Amino acid sequence: MGNETKRPATYEDLLALPEHVVGQIIDGELIVMPRPASPHTVAHSVMLSDLLSAFQRGRGGPGGWWILDEPELHFGKDVLVPDMAGWRRERMPQIPRVPYFTLAPDWVCEVLSPSTASLDRKRKRELYAREGVTHVWLIDPDTRTLEVFQRHNGKWVERGTWSGDARIRAEPFEAVELELGALWPPELDAP
Repeated sequence: MGNETKRPATYEDLLALPEHVVGQIIDGELIVMPRPASPHTVAHSVMLSDLLSAFQRGRGGPGGWWILDEPELHFGKDVLVPDMAGWRRERMPQIPRVPYFTLAPDWVCEVLSPSTASLDRKRKRELYAREGVTHVWLIDPDTRTLEVFQRHNGKWVERGTWSGDARIRAEPFEAVELELGALWPPELDAP
């Protein structure tokens, strides 16, 4: 007793999870989180809609990207599910018919929740840097902020932090002005 070692998580462990949770494998650890609350979902949905329209469909923007909602990314034994990710079409001309992606995205966006903030800020950003992701955005619905980071020499450099109702242009999507206030729903009474 006491000499047992915990086995590393496998993809089969992920597949066995119930549908109402999100699972990831980082450094062999199975990380399971509940589906996010409404402030997270609203910020995620609005940002996804704005970027899809302008950068994937080319409506009011330049197009040239694939923007995906919660794609599953396989980096060796690590399995990550960012809230949003984007690939420049020069690097991925067509979306392959696959259950997960092994090509690292050019851009990743994580919408922070109290239960995921430290994981998103630390371990996942380290893996994104290791795999060559160029930009990471962190949206925090509680503080109503957007932080933008660019990878430079393997490290994340902060390119800007905006909050509240700011209208911004942020890398790599600076071609279109984004309205941060649309990400934050009016405060609702608790159920």
